Amino acid sequence: MIDAKRLLILGGTGEAAALAHRLGRLPGLDIVTSLAGRTRAPAAVPGEMRSGGFGGVEGLESYLAERHMDFVVDATHPFAARITANAATACAKAGIPRLVLTRPPWQPHKSDRWVRVADDRAAAQTLAELGRRVFLSIGRQDLTPFAGLRGIWFLVRTIDEPAAPLPLENYEVILGRGPFAAEAEAALMREHGIAVLLSKNSGGQATYGKIEAARRLGLPVVMIDRPALPDGSVVQSVDEAAVWVEARCAPPP
Repeated sequence: MIDAKRLLILGGTGEAAALAHRLGRLPGLDIVTSLAGRTRAPAAVPGEMRSGGFGGVEGLESYLAERHMDFVVDATHPFAARITANAATACAKAGIPRLVLTRPPWQPHKSDRWVRVADDRAAAQTLAELGRRVFLSIGRQDLTPFAGLRGIWFLVRTIDEPAAPLPLENYEVILGRGPFAAEAEAALMREHGIAVLLSKNSGGQATYGKIEAARRLGLPVVMIDRPALPDGSVVQSVDEAAVWVEARCAPPP
């Protein structure tokens, strides 16, 4: 009898969940999906789920060894640069195959008014030039560069209610989980008098409505570019990732 292969999916995205569902009935495969633990009530997926960090490269390397993982699919958020870098290093040290599954980034439409910046700090330096009422749609984990901005009001959307006040001078929090339709996003921006949208280039359809809404309203978008990926295999669809895993689970000829 051939022992089951063990796959670690670094998750937290719709693609990670879709991959777990796609592979959940694959014979001879045990799946562990790991979440960062930032969402309080994540949806269940096939296989085992774990929550929380690993403790850096060394912690992840130890986990891979202790759980006898055969391969890893990094399907984290395109901006989860730290865990992606840690996974690349840990898998290389452990000699375990690793694949990055990342959705394609958004591309600007000819009518879009994008101001592309490299990171959060550059975005903060750009905002004051564009407007004083900002729809900040980058998650509440990355707000430190905006803490010192004065005279700017932020509309901040989060999935869960923040446990503590945000480090912003003037803001309002609204709760919501995508997908968000463009019509509703445009109405939200009009209601709050939004002058500029701040977004990461996360890609995907679930949150693209805000980009389309800004285009319809003629609003500028400060778009934060993705961090560079470490060297390694990269695919942009769940189907491609599933083929990669299935090939490694196939019995030898």
